[in-house]
Amino acid sequence: MIESLHLRNIATYDHNGVLIKDLRKVNFIYGVNGSGKTTLTKLVSTPNEQPFKDCLLKWKNNLPLRALVYNKEFRDKNFGQGKMDGVFTLGQATKEQAALIEQKITDRKAFKEDFSKKTETLDKQKFLKLEREAAFKEAVWADIYKKHELEFKEAFAGYMVKENFKNNLLVEAGNISASPPAHETLKEKAKTIFGKAPVNITAISPIIYERLLEIETDAIWQKKIIGKADVDIAKLIQRLNINDWVNEGRKHIQTDSIVCPFCQESTITEDFRNQLNRYFDESFLADTKLVKTLMEEYIRQSANLVNLLEQVESAEKAKTSSKLDQEKFSAYLKTFSTQVIANQELLNNKIKEPSRGISLVSIKEQLDHLAELISAANKDIIRHNSIVSNFAKEKQDLVKQVWRYITDAHKITIQNHKTDQDNLQKAIAGIESAIHETTKKHNALSAEIKELSKTVTSVQPSIDKINTTLSSYGFHNFSIVASKTEANKYQIQRADGTIAESTMSEGEITFITFLYFLQLTKGSTVETSVAEERILVIDDPISSLDSNVLFVVSSLLKEIIKSIKADKGSIRQLILLTHNVYFHKEVSFIDGHHSPCKDTAYWMLRKTQRVTTIQPFEMKNPIQNSYELLWAELKNRAEHSGITIQNTMRRIIENYFRLLGKYGDDQIIKKFSSHEEQEICRSLICWINDGSHSMPDDLFIEHQADIIEKYFTVFEKIFDHMDHKAHFNMMMGNPAA
Repeated sequence: MIESLHLRNIATYDHNGVLIKDLRKVNFIYGVNGSGKTTLTKLVSTPNEQPFKDCLLKWKNNLPLRALVYNKEFRDKNFGQGKMDGVFTLGQATKEQAALIEQKITDRKAFKEDFSKKTETLDKQKFLKLEREAAFKEAVWADIYKKHELEFKEAFAGYMVKENFKNNLLVEAGNISASPPAHETLKEKAKTIFGKAPVNITAISPIIYERLLEIETDAIWQKKIIGKADVDIAKLIQRLNINDWVNEGRKHIQTDSIVCPFCQESTITEDFRNQLNRYFDESFLADTKLVKTLMEEYIRQSANLVNLLEQVESAEKAKTSSKLDQEKFSAYLKTFSTQVIANQELLNNKIKEPSRGISLVSIKEQLDHLAELISAANKDIIRHNSIVSNFAKEKQDLVKQVWRYITDAHKITIQNHKTDQDNLQKAIAGIESAIHETTKKHNALSAEIKELSKTVTSVQPSIDKINTTLSSYGFHNFSIVASKTEANKYQIQRADGTIAESTMSEGEITFITFLYFLQLTKGSTVETSVAEERILVIDDPISSLDSNVLFVVSSLLKEIIKSIKADKGSIRQLILLTHNVYFHKEVSFIDGHHSPCKDTAYWMLRKTQRVTTIQPFEMKNPIQNSYELLWAELKNRAEHSGITIQNTMRRIIENYFRLLGKYGDDQIIKKFSSHEEQEICRSLICWINDGSHSMPDDLFIEHQADIIEKYFTVFEKIFDHMDHKAHFNMMMGNPAA
């Protein structure tokens, strides 16, 4: 069966088009001439032709059936050539043969129903698989990609689309061969490798401070440097502890003067001079010289080292990719500088007072810390420079490590999805295998039916059936006969034996070609296709027919409709299109009623401003008779052009009040109590008569919506004042008051 039809960009169907979906076994489509019915039938008969490139015909379970289309083209094709192809039916079959073929057709139908059920199950499983795949795709995008996008974005290059990311994640999940690096390790490597290509970093010169430590620990600093003890003045100097004072003062004793530089008395004798020189002997002088030398060296080297470290600090702060722990380095350097200043003060004190011992502040711990920081930074620099020298490979390795990390971190989620997809795929494969077997059995049975049909088919039963129908309905002046010159061909012959094609009326041609079409629905022009399943699309079969033939055609079609609904025969679906309200009413009333049926659907095609639209009515027949059709048009006035609204109102008033109620216009007007209301009613009657009887101007301006609604209000009041408001509410579908 056809599930849906989508017509667009052809004839009166615009770029949005019309979608007819949820087609059922029996489908009635009403539409006035020019509304696009014939275009629809052409889509079914020739869906692959160029004009229908933007249209779509969808078959149930993607199983197309043979489509028999009756329209004007069918009439022209089968009558215009003078001869019609013979229709093969099971006319020569014995009762047993016919029963066997019918049984096999029933069995084939069972296979097809089984195929449809399995196909529906297959579609559900495929949809479920796609649905879960989509859910997994969204989940990993939110939980993995978005979480790591900033830190590992470059590792995701080429996979920044949800589908690509999901696919590669599944591929990488199958490639895990070892435990991935830690997250922090990957982040650090990513800072170097991802983004701007790195460059070599110059190593930091290591610091040398062993000599400073040697000076710092020299025993001289603790030694009390004093003069020789066996000199006469030694006891006095040492008792008064004025060793440093005397040593400093003797620098001021002049060689050619006997005046004491302190008391200014003439007390400096030659003997006193000799005692001072013997007291401050060579050992004393050597020690004081050593103190001065070591102090100067210490101050010089410590100052150089502080300056060097400050340069390192400044240079590393200027780098964008420093490997040095600058915070710790600065803290240790500050402490070291403070210690150096303190030691310089102590050394100065030692120079001034050699007799006093001092203990220098140890700088070893701070220098060790600084040296370790420099060493650690240089190790990172070596690793960094190694990466730079082999950047492409390092980047490739890091990308692999990132994917290994994220797949390992989410391996349970990934594995659960893979297991679920594998199970669904196994189920799909099982159903597909079952469908394949069912299809094989169906095709084998179809082949059997074709072979059986070949031996028992004939074109004569179709001739007899058509002629019987013609005779039954009063067509005695012509009949169908087999061609005398060509096998399996029909010709139309007059009672006197002459060929009748050129002398037949339009109505006769329409009727006989329709009877011929009905025979095609039961058979085929090819022997092997007699029992094929098919659908019918019929466009206005009563065009140019007399009114009495309308009932003949509707009666024949009703029998087909009953068979379709009962699943008898080879016809699976009917799409009937017509512009004739009476024919639509007659053919859609099965067994004298039109109650809703799940196998039947109704549509109405409309053309507004040269564009076709469609209104679905599902199981509710929108057309009971022409009078109800007028009310249906009125109820849906908002969906249509205002051009026909006047004529619609006029025909309703004329049918209901004038013809049935025998009321004239003046009687209707006088039902309004006040003079003003009577004038408004008269205005409505004049307006609707003008719109339906007068000739339109060359320039037609469509009625404005507000004017239409004002007159509709007056139209409603007519029924109210005439005491027929209940009829108005019933026809408009208004709820009971």
